[in-house]
Amino acid sequence: MCYHTVIMNLVSPIDFEHELNTEQWGVVRDGDGPCLVLAGAGSGKTRTITYRVAYLLSKGVIPSRILLLTFTNKAAKQMLERVESLLGFHPQGLWSGTFHSIANRLLRHYAPKIGFTQNFTILDQEDSRSLIKSCIKEMQLDTSARRFPSPSSVQDLISYSRNANRPIREVVEKRLHNFYDLIPVLERLADVYAMKKHEADVMDFDDLLLHLRDLLLNHPETAQHLSHQFQYILVDEYQDTNIVQADIVRLLAQVHRNVLIVGDDAQSIYSFRAAEIKNILRFPELFPGTRTFRLTTNYRSSPEILHVANASITHNVHQFEKHLQAHCPSFEKPRLAPALSAAKEADYIVSQVRDHHRRGEPLREMAVLFRAAFHSQALEFELIKRNIPYEYRGGMKFFERAHIKDVVSFLRLVSNPKDTASWMRVLEMLPGVGATTAQKIIMQVQGIGKLEEICERTFVIDRRAQSGWNLFVGALRHILSGNQLPSDMIRATVAHFYEDYAQGEYPDFRDRLDDLEQFAVFAEGYKETQIFLDEIALTETFQANEQRGDQDRMVLSTIHQAKGLEWNTVFLIHLAQDKFPHPRALEEEEGLEEERRLFYVATTRARRRLYYTYPMMGNGESTLFQQPSLFLEEIPSQFLEASRLPPSLSTGANWQNEDPVIVLDDLGERPSSPPRKSKGSFLRSVEEL
Repeated sequence: MCYHTVIMNLVSPIDFEHELNTEQWGVVRDGDGPCLVLAGAGSGKTRTITYRVAYLLSKGVIPSRILLLTFTNKAAKQMLERVESLLGFHPQGLWSGTFHSIANRLLRHYAPKIGFTQNFTILDQEDSRSLIKSCIKEMQLDTSARRFPSPSSVQDLISYSRNANRPIREVVEKRLHNFYDLIPVLERLADVYAMKKHEADVMDFDDLLLHLRDLLLNHPETAQHLSHQFQYILVDEYQDTNIVQADIVRLLAQVHRNVLIVGDDAQSIYSFRAAEIKNILRFPELFPGTRTFRLTTNYRSSPEILHVANASITHNVHQFEKHLQAHCPSFEKPRLAPALSAAKEADYIVSQVRDHHRRGEPLREMAVLFRAAFHSQALEFELIKRNIPYEYRGGMKFFERAHIKDVVSFLRLVSNPKDTASWMRVLEMLPGVGATTAQKIIMQVQGIGKLEEICERTFVIDRRAQSGWNLFVGALRHILSGNQLPSDMIRATVAHFYEDYAQGEYPDFRDRLDDLEQFAVFAEGYKETQIFLDEIALTETFQANEQRGDQDRMVLSTIHQAKGLEWNTVFLIHLAQDKFPHPRALEEEEGLEEERRLFYVATTRARRRLYYTYPMMGNGESTLFQQPSLFLEEIPSQFLEASRLPPSLSTGANWQNEDPVIVLDDLGERPSSPPRKSKGSFLRSVEEL
């Protein structure tokens, strides 16, 4: 009995045309040859892919001749489960998984062709960092004389260089200017790291993709064999592929050319991970005769939300034109709510959250999204004070972050020089000082009551540690010479010590410095260091004691971490110029368009309600009013329920109308706390309106 007959006896009857919409059915039925499926947000792309796989199997295609590539193991597992549910049996032998997992399976067979054994070991992130650290030691690089990038930073540099197909020099010049003079050393370090991996018969995650590509490029007979085996190739989230992954797809599809890629160029937001939007934009050029399908029926959002999303993304030039159509019924327009300050913005959001919750909406169906992690700080503090539980997606809550705790430890030493835990945290940041030397120093400083006296003492430590200690003493003198306000001490710590430390320690140091500036802004509401530290400690305790498990909690998330998720109610905050679009992103080629795609992704996370908010008053010592984001100005006024700014603050944005201004004053009972007031009298008067 032939395979096709066996399959037809096993497969459950599926009415593909009835169970899919017209656009989806077109893809499932006519998806042979090179096909580009532009799947808009909420348009059912996963459903389309799984039905396409089921359709192929129902037509008798052998499972082992189908390759389904995804970006997460979870996505691959879910798709296979749906296929199995549709067919009524498990498609044994179907190749499904992430690029890395498929590469691993193939290399286990073909590794000897590229100089590895079939039993090669895969290094995890920690193993990779340890090997890099070992290479640094073997090369006898002096990492204490000046700030040298941490093993984690070197790891990220090498990874980005390889996935973006760019030399180390170019990456450093464009992304890590502070290490420009170390380029020859970093190039040599990358070479030594590669050599050590080969000698040890190990591969890191990036190697899995790179070695598979090299195998396909340098061994034509193997490429031909694999390309012949995979009669049908389907790729999910193609807009997130890097150059290496796109090369692998191209090489595996060269025989049958039945390659169906599914993606949305409007949701390409991961260039910082080396994702290349040109892969999807140029797909028709790489595969002549490509047929393009569009999935434009959105099953997630109201028509009012999609009006805004469509209007925004049309301003991008480098894209495939598309226009999402709503399947859901009409609801309400997205609301634009400018607030006087970040604190008032947080007040407003909390009031709306409480109002929706009182009306029966679970907290887990509400999310606050933001461009950068530090944008959530004022809101996090307000949620804690109002006892509203929340979950922070894709990272740690503000006061739990390592760089916040690092700087707080300096303030704790100023407040209490006997705080051994803070001493240990600070000392271990110093070049040449490890745990043992730190303990020796702590033993010598115990009993000395004042930091000023500690700065004048000479301690018995080795030469390498002495340079680190001198660095600390210099920073400490700057901190102590100021007026002892918490905000000033934070800024002094950053300027005279932590900025340099962060540059060497963290690949994302600029984001962390942004966090610390926001932390200093927050501290401006406090005049006494001890009161400020007490508030931080109580906040940390509250967060540590929060109930977990099934507790109903709202979500706070960066937009990048929110991709693929959805909620009934979404607040997109801090939509001020110089905040979103992010100024640093504008330094990159086509950076503005990626920022607009981020705005589009955030907008299309909402099902029913969408709020756009921004603080009109700048943070810190600035008393200038902020312009609304360019992305707000691009939205036609009829699509927003907007509030008109007072004439003296008018921005000329085309969304302004004659609605009364929203006054975002105190919106409910709040626990008592130290008053938050900025320095300038004008700013104080605005805060007290």
